[in-house]
Amino acid sequence: MRAGLLQLTVGDLPAGNVAPVRDAVRQAVAGGAGFVLTPEVTNCLSADRKHQRTVLTDEAGDPVLAMLRDEAARAGIWLLAGSLVLKTDDPAGRFANRSILIGPDGAITARYDKIHLFDVQVSETETYRESAGIRPGDRAVIAQTPFATLGMTVCYDVRFPHLFRDLAKAGAQVLTVPAAFSPVTGAAHWETLLRARAIETGCYVLAPAQTGTHPTTTGRTRRTWGHALAIAPWGEVIADAGTEPGVIYADLDIAAVDSARSRVPALSHDRPYAPPRGGA
Repeated sequence: MRAGLLQLTVGDLPAGNVAPVRDAVRQAVAGGAGFVLTPEVTNCLSADRKHQRTVLTDEAGDPVLAMLRDEAARAGIWLLAGSLVLKTDDPAGRFANRSILIGPDGAITARYDKIHLFDVQVSETETYRESAGIRPGDRAVIAQTPFATLGMTVCYDVRFPHLFRDLAKAGAQVLTVPAAFSPVTGAAHWETLLRARAIETGCYVLAPAQTGTHPTTTGRTRRTWGHALAIAPWGEVIADAGTEPGVIYADLDIAAVDSARSRVPALSHDRPYAPPRGGA
């Protein structure tokens, strides 16, 4: 199976993102991809919660999701909407940051709500409080496809290796990590984290990404790191998108998963141990 990973620079208006995302999906299909992956927040990248409440909808009303379902059915492909920011029934009015897997008939086959939320101060001028607007998920998700078992994650999840190990031990062969990574943490950690997750689990890691300076109609301007990556189960980088929007490809061979795991069968080497304590 050929995977096509999109690298995008979306804006803060879902309707305005429909056409460029559709064009990128069609470019990936034209390049032979039977599995297309979009980045985190494909429908709307905005730091303005008031604006989000105005322009965002639930799943049924989101124009980007409707388009992606149509494109999957039109091309007969599997398509991962890396994540969409969507309204929920949360009493506090928080959104879901939701990864959605779409089958070749356009039907939704799996949903994963981002568990770990990005509440950090990465520099004196760059602070994020994702939990102020996003309701965290509480369930890990694997999804079955004819070409592989997928383990679904989103962005900041990559810093929590126990989630990835649990997904691999539950059968995942390909781990998806759609992201809108900060330039500061991206430069320092992005590739290293992704390669570590692949090496630890013997999985392919597919990480479509947002990149560049994102157009906004209100609120502060966001920048993202780019460098969408495809990582092989042994840890080598298959493809790196750099910093420009576009598509990169990875030809998935599940035999490579079996090979990596047979060479270093760490998933079967867990041992019980007592919790840490001080003293001799």
